[in-house]
This record gives sequence, structure tokens and C-alpha cells, in this order.
Amino acid sequence: MSRKPVLSYTKIGDIVDGRFNDFVGDITEFESAIGALVLGQKMGWKVLLLIHDRRTIQKYGKILGIDFREVMPEVGEKAQKSVAWKAVQEIGNFWKAVKGEIKGIKTPELARVK
Repeated sequence: MSRKPVLSYTKIGDIVDGRFNDFVGDITEFESAIGALVLGQKMGWKVLLLIHDRRTIQKYGKILGIDFREVMPEVGEKAQKSVAWKAVQEIGNFWKAVKGEIKGIKTPELARVK
């Protein structure tokens, strides 16, 4: 598991502010990129790849001028809330799930953690 620290909201704000003035395009994509950055702090970049297509995460990173793997943990403290993450833990092949080689794993659904 990654030891990368979670970014502070101040640092996230700095990233957003630094890119907002130069952003041109669909504001909903910018908004979604911010949401992925914030969610990734709690869930980790691996969970984001089970929610979104890899190209989407790359696009969000480009919008924000970051590499998601460098600014968030591999697996975050709230990863167990992800239905997809829990399923991958049982199956044991993360990259096959990300690539879609294992059907029915990728989902944005969250569950209660006991």
C-alpha cells in the first residue's frame, strides 16, 4: 500500500486555482476532475480506476496538471466502501478488472462499511 500523504484542502485549492484561470472548455469536465481529485484522497487512485475509464483519469489529470498517482494514496483509508474494490480484493487481479477483462467488477457504487 502506498505511503503517499493525503493532500490538504489548501493544497487541493492551490491545484484548482492554479489551473482555473487557464482552463478553456467544458466546465463540467473541470468540475469532475476536481471531484475525482477530492474523492481520490479518501479512496485512492486504484479505486478511481475501478470507477472511471483509464483515459478519463488521464484526462482529469491533464486538466488539473497532475498525475493522480503522485498526489494521492494508492489505496485510501475509505477504499473498503467501494463495491468494486471489495470485489477485486476477493478476485485478486486488479489490472484485469481495470482493463475490463473481468466483467461486472467496475462500478461507482459505495456500500456501508461495518
